[in-house]
Amino acid sequence: MFSSTRDRLFVPIAFVILLGDIVTKRFAEARLALHQPVEVMGEYLRWTLTYNTGAAMNMHFGPSSRVIFSVIAVVMIGIIVRMWRGLPPTSTWLAASLGMIVAGAAGNLIDRLRHDLGVVDFIDVGIGSARFWTFNVADSGVTVGAVILAILTWREPVAEDAVAPKDEDAPPPA
Repeated sequence: MFSSTRDRLFVPIAFVILLGDIVTKRFAEARLALHQPVEVMGEYLRWTLTYNTGAAMNMHFGPSSRVIFSVIAVVMIGIIVRMWRGLPPTSTWLAASLGMIVAGAAGNLIDRLRHDLGVVDFIDVGIGSARFWTFNVADSGVTVGAVILAILTWREPVAEDAVAPKDEDAPPPA
């Protein structure tokens, strides 16, 4: 069924990240009090349960945020799955990055669909009052996958004929 390298990377990576996201979020909801930090590695890493009704870095579209971000997630998951299916069977890093992104999008979509509190966030990093936005495993999957995808895209050689004009495109000599 999943005989290509592309499939053997995408499917397990997506499954592990999605499962890890679901399990850690349910653990956070069951064990943490809302907005009460629990130090894991001193002040540098804490578990702090929050709910984000918006998207990355608390971006909002008002009361419609839940619906808008759910629709965006469904569309993006569809696009990413289609991209994955179009990859060469030997694709490695690209398949892995798409698996991370699709799992993260699906994990946060599940939270948006299961209740109106928002996406469960609980990983809290920083020093003292200088804190990064609280996030979750799904957010990490999207971020790492997107960084890998950006690096791969940036490293992709550009064909010279796509940049330089061809002789037939040049103006005739005077």
